[in-house]
Formats: sequence, C-alpha cells, structure tokens
Amino acid sequence: MSSNYFCKRSNEEDKANLFYNIPIANTTSILLGTGTSITQAAMRLLSQAGVLVGFCGGGGMPLFMGSEREIFIEWMTPQSEYRPTEYIQGWMSWWWDNDKRLMAAKLLQHARLAYLQTVWSKDSDLKRWVFDSSIETVQALLSDNIRQINHQQEVMHLLQLEARLTKQLYKLAAKNTGYDGFTREHKGIDKANGFLNHGNYLAYGLGATTAWTLGIPHGFAVMHGKTRRGALVFDIADIIKDALVLPLAFICASENASEQEFRQECINMFTKHKALDYQFEVIKQLAMTTDW
Repeated sequence: MSSNYFCKRSNEEDKANLFYNIPIANTTSILLGTGTSITQAAMRLLSQAGVLVGFCGGGGMPLFMGSEREIFIEWMTPQSEYRPTEYIQGWMSWWWDNDKRLMAAKLLQHARLAYLQTVWSKDSDLKRWVFDSSIETVQALLSDNIRQINHQQEVMHLLQLEARLTKQLYKLAAKNTGYDGFTREHKGIDKANGFLNHGNYLAYGLGATTAWTLGIPHGFAVMHGKTRRGALVFDIADIIKDALVLPLAFICASENASEQEFRQECINMFTKHKALDYQFEVIKQLAMTTDW
C-alpha cells in the first residue's frame, strides 16, 4: 500500500485551504507551485521515499530557486544514497567518446524531427494554421534535414543544420499566420519574439525536470557544448521546441493573445502531446544505448 502525505495550498480569494492526498510511493518528483506550502513531516516522508522536490512558478514552469538563471531548479534531494543510478552510469559509459557523443547528438536530432512530424500530422488546431507535416513542402523540408543529419561529421555542423531548419520554420510560420517581416531577435519587443522566448523557457523547465529526475547532471550535454553550464537542458528542450513552441508563438501573436494566454496554451499543448513523457523516453533510451 502506498504511503501518502498532504500538500496544502491557500486560496487568497476565499481564504480556503485545499488539501491534496499524494501517493508518494508511486511519485518520482514534485514541483511546488505558487502559494503551495509543505510541512517538515511531509518532507521527511518524501525523503524516505526518494522523491525529488523542487520549487516552480505557476503551471509547473519555469523552474527556479538558487540559480543564476530561472530555467533551472534547485532540488532538495533525499538523503538516501541508494537511488537508482542506471541512467547516469549508462550516459557516462559513452559520453567521454567523441564519436559516440556525435552519434547521440544525431539521435537527438532524429527524435526532434520525428516528434515534429507526429505532432503536426495529427493536431487539428495546428493544421488549421497549415502546420501540417503531410503538406508536400513541409515533407520535403523535413526529409532533406533527416537525410543530412547522418552525413554530419561534427556536432557544430549538426547545430548549424538545426539552426537552418529552425530559420526555415520561422519563415513558414510567419507566412502561415500572416506575421510579415518577422526577424528572430531574442531581445525583440514584438509579440512573436516575446512568445518564443517565453515558450522556450517553459521547454527548458521540462528539460531540467527530465535531466534531474533521471539523475543526469546538466553539464553532460551532447549538442550545446560539454563546458557550457546547463547545456543538457537545452539539448532536451530542443526535442519539442520546434514542434510546439514555435507554431504556438506565431499563432498567439497573430491573435494578439496575452502573455498568460500564450503560457496556458503552451502548457496545454505540452500536456496534450505528452512532451515531458517523450523527452523522458528519448533520454532514457539514449542513456541505455549500448549498440553504437
């Protein structure tokens, strides 16, 4: 039988307290959002059950606390040293090999395009805005990139290929939504650029959750540079960014949505298309790959 604990959240409007009964024996990690409190007794039970606990904003994202940038999370890890280590051991079994790390980067890129093809082929809301992977021009674009991935000889070349595809997708998205004259600028003040920044940070939150829950430190990246702090978070986030964040940013910008409306749309789409589940499966499979 699963152990349980109660989590309380205060409602400022009616001063009511809401209590949630959570089966900790079946829980891997818990994110405490805005207005949530937790008792020492609850934390003791969570520690005994090996559950990771972190603080986050509304909707589970962004993850923050005690870091230089708000896309990361400061976990309060359990005291037990007997948590499973299979994923970090598997990851480190090949990470030191440059050739294997390149192959891992290629697998990440294939997973990214496979996810985009799947999401754009079945989501009716995206299809209404012509984000449809069955369209000939999109098929040709993705097929060409899939073919080129296997021919790259350096990780830097893979990054350049990824950047070129994303730039082409920006152009496609601007055309589909009537957002003429778009230029990607991280400090841009227009809505599309702002929504892209916001959505990417949400994706980074999912990436951070994936890496920490599996016990793989953020520094052991395969794409964004093995010396860049938190680079693995960016690797994992890229798996789902182009498929979900990119089209939503342009759609919401063209509809003049608010920041909160865009945020909720992103969270809904992450849930609808099981973005976090997909990231977990990709990284788990990559960590346990032995046949190179």
